[in-house]
Amino acid sequence: MTAETKTDTAQATGSCCSPTGSCHDGAAEAQSGGVTTVYQVTGMTCSHCEGAVAGEISELPGVSSVQADAVTGRVTVVSDAPLTVASVREAVDEAGYELVDTV
Repeated sequence: MTAETKTDTAQATGSCCSPTGSCHDGAAEAQSGGVTTVYQVTGMTCSHCEGAVAGEISELPGVSSVQADAVTGRVTVVSDAPLTVASVREAVDEAGYELVDTV
């Protein structure tokens, strides 16, 4: 979904999004019934790293979206229900990286 499409949808449903389409703190996901959690992961240096981490976490039950950012080390996960830190840590370890904590 492009930012433009997200903006149009968000405005039509009366979300927290501004006319420019910027949401804050995952509020758009929260309104759709998902749980958004941001994790700090060390060791990611490139898009391949991002893909490895996102791929492992996306296999966890209930996960609908994962976005990893190697520059900040942040991994944003949207899931049906809260995930256990242990399950996310195991997925990140499987990818070859280290989960530091939630942000």
